[in-house]
Amino acid sequence: MSSEVARILAAAARGEFPPPDGSTTVVPQPSGRDAGVLSFTAHSVVFLDEDPDWIRAELARASTDPLVASMTPRFLTALTARSGRSMNTIDLLTVADALPGAPELPLREIHDQDHPRVARALKYRDEVRVWATEGGLLTLGRGVAGRTEVAIEVDEDARHRGLGRALATAARHLTPDPVVWSQQSPGNARSVRVFQAAGYRPVGSEALLTAA
Repeated sequence: MSSEVARILAAAARGEFPPPDGSTTVVPQPSGRDAGVLSFTAHSVVFLDEDPDWIRAELARASTDPLVASMTPRFLTALTARSGRSMNTIDLLTVADALPGAPELPLREIHDQDHPRVARALKYRDEVRVWATEGGLLTLGRGVAGRTEVAIEVDEDARHRGLGRALATAARHLTPDPVVWSQQSPGNARSVRVFQAAGYRPVGSEALLTAA
């Protein structure tokens, strides 16, 4: 990861955050695919190949409170209209350190690139790998600024047995990087609890802008 966004994310993973001064940092997109907004404590980062003066003017229009302006519907709507991109949700952004050794959970890697989960992940990530276990799936891939991201799925009839936490923990063993990232919708309390129980710590919120 060599972009400015990657540098900011790597520092956040170490617990080093931008200054909580209410300001917004505007940086270029790390790639043609990746664009969006990061919100840390009293500091935001907009990574979008747009005129910084226009972005700051829209922030000023969005809210009288600079601490929340970057995540307001008005500002995010302006970004999607200007960029021609779409946005799904604002996620909680979490990160966990890698763990040594192999996962305790028995996993079988899926090598079929036409597998529906692989095909879906390839829309948002590179170097996608998927593992299956009884009742669940684990996906790793390189997302925003090349960071390694994990997503998990647990079958409905396999819930409430600790499988979600086991899958999230397994990702910490499988990541090729010093850390692994994950996003959870704040309203999905079950997912938030699973990842925090597996040692993932919140660092901020994130709104990704997806190209058509």
